[in-house]
Order: sequence, then C-alpha cells, then structure tokens
Amino acid sequence: MARKQAATQVKDKPAKAEAEEGSERTRERARRRSASGGREAPRKGTKSRNPIIRYFQDTREELRKVSWPTQDETIRLSVIVLGTTVAFAIFLGLLDLLFQQLVGLLV
Repeated sequence: MARKQAATQVKDKPAKAEAEEGSERTRERARRRSASGGREAPRKGTKSRNPIIRYFQDTREELRKVSWPTQDETIRLSVIVLGTTVAFAIFLGLLDLLFQQLVGLLV
C-alpha cells in the first residue's frame, strides 16, 4: 500500500509542476499583453512564424555553435592552401608544355 501511495505521489509531482508552469505562462502572456496595449508582444528567444525571419534566426543560432579558428591557424592554413595551389599550377603548366611539344612533333 505504501508503494502505491509513493508511486502516486511521484506521478502527481510532475502534473503539479506542469500545472504551475502553465499558470506561470498564462500570467506571463497577460503581462505582455497589457504592456503592449492588448497585443501579445513577441518573447525574446522564440522563433518567428515568418519563414524568412526564422531562417535568419536559425542561421544566427548555428553560427554561435561554430568553433572558429584562431588567427594563427587561419594564416598557417591559408599559406598551405596557397602553396599547394602554386605547386599544382606549376606542375600542370609543365605537363601542358610537354604535351604541346609532343603534339607539335607529331603534326
């Protein structure tokens, strides 16, 4: 019997908390409505119904999660990319020159 009563109390606690939270939300809505002249003011941190505005809100939220590189990492990686690009440009230029010479000999 004590177990059933304890289980019932445990189940009732979330329901009570949920009911209190609901009444808190209702009070918050009423406060915002009275402060905005009858209209409910948008809550800060909530998503807009407008899809364009929601897109920018989501984009901003995702950009906050990004792990941005330091300035040293950015410079180092940029130098690596530029060096690799120049090396491949030289290699492909020499390869093109070689094929141009071979085709010139055949024609």
